[in-house]
Amino acid sequence: MRAAHGLILAALLVLAGCSGVPGSGTDVPGATTDTPTDGGAVEATAETDDEPGDAGTGTDKTDPDDRTALDDPATDRIGWEAGYWANESLSVTNGDGLNESELDAVVARSMARVEVVRDREFRESVPVEIISRAEFKSESKPELTESLRTFDNAKYEALFFVGEDRSSIQAQLDNQGENVLGYFDPRNDTIKLVSDSGQPQLRNERTLGHELVHAMQDQYHNLSAITGETRDENNGQSALIEGEARTVGLAYEGRCGDGWDCLSATSSPPSDIHFGIYLLNFFPYSDGPGLISHLREQGGWDAVDAAFGDSPESAEQAIYPDKYTPPRDSPETVALSDTATDGWTRVRPASPVAGTERADYGRLGQSALSAMFAYTLYDSSGPALVTPDQVVNRNDRSDPLNYDLPMTDGWAGDRLHVYENADAGRNQTAYVWRLTWNSTTDAREFADGYRRLLQYWGASPADGREFVWTIPEDDSFGDAFRVTRENETVTVVNAPTVDALDAVHQP
Repeated sequence: MRAAHGLILAALLVLAGCSGVPGSGTDVPGATTDTPTDGGAVEATAETDDEPGDAGTGTDKTDPDDRTALDDPATDRIGWEAGYWANESLSVTNGDGLNESELDAVVARSMARVEVVRDREFRESVPVEIISRAEFKSESKPELTESLRTFDNAKYEALFFVGEDRSSIQAQLDNQGENVLGYFDPRNDTIKLVSDSGQPQLRNERTLGHELVHAMQDQYHNLSAITGETRDENNGQSALIEGEARTVGLAYEGRCGDGWDCLSATSSPPSDIHFGIYLLNFFPYSDGPGLISHLREQGGWDAVDAAFGDSPESAEQAIYPDKYTPPRDSPETVALSDTATDGWTRVRPASPVAGTERADYGRLGQSALSAMFAYTLYDSSGPALVTPDQVVNRNDRSDPLNYDLPMTDGWAGDRLHVYENADAGRNQTAYVWRLTWNSTTDAREFADGYRRLLQYWGASPADGREFVWTIPEDDSFGDAFRVTRENETVTVVNAPTVDALDAVHQP
């Protein structure tokens, strides 16, 4: 059995007004959460200020907006749940917190509203609880194997997100702990909403509606059965899962104030966030709605439902939805042999979940590569390698970020192997990262961009060694790098020293 894909699906804060793209005049919404595994990841649901779109509001028979009396129907129907119609006004006081009966009413009405937008019935009720942020943080401490921690550290170092002086897992948990608004856990079919006010407040109904979509998905498709072995495969699957939830959630929000009274509460955004990790994890929520739109153009909601039985294989298939629909463009299988010597051994991350499997290599995919380059917009180590216009869609709030950058367009596949050596010192790992491209031109553009990225992070050419770069050892990314290209293939070898490069991988 492979690791289950979506153990927890969490809703995140909007950071508008907190962290604008330098020089763009545009705030980038979103936040991040991620349990750091390539397979069996805890996936996130982001909240952004986007246009509602037209998720579909069903027909007149599904929406009681034209009723003068809100009598209970003889039998359950779309737009009515547990005694509440979608368009009812509720006498609740969100400002000082919702008591149990008030929360029950809000949840029932929100379920009815999700039904109206998605034009589908819930099969059963969904338990919802409001917890404090301290409670959430105490629950967000995953038990991970040591090999998985080592592998994850190297993966985030390869992306230039987290250096050797810090745990990549802790960096991700720090982001998650401050930004999550709520989550759905398909292991127990429960939604938990996070309140920062000290009172059981509902920050906004879109968060609840978004998580209720995940509950509905689980009732129809069993989210725990959707599995992925790599980050890239998980990102493709997440684009489908989160894309539907976000599409419905935005349409839900679009009806607030236009026939629907909706609850909300004021709160402050977090003061600190790692934007590299944010960009990495925001992908499914930026490009997922576009995938859903593409599917609905092909065959309406039925096409979306069918996709859950044959979900995307890669982020690329969500970035370019025509690569997902037949004839499908699947990722290439990248060949990479282990040639390590002198005490360097392969790190094969073990799954933290008994009875499940995960890949013993990494496939990061085009979305991760794009996040790697886009992060230079937010860091201050040098001139950014991309422009704000290449990353941020100012006029398309339903798809706020681009993941098809010039250096990453043409991705065909990648494979990352991580190595360790007992004599190399603490946190001194190595890796080999091989990437294949659709053409020699694409490969050359990525290799040139990657060498510029090395320079951005302080690297300089090594004396007397062709294709080798070094970052000073006192830097958190201090290592040696060998970057070579052969036709459509680029190979990056990383080691603590120049002399160790050949021991990690023969040129």
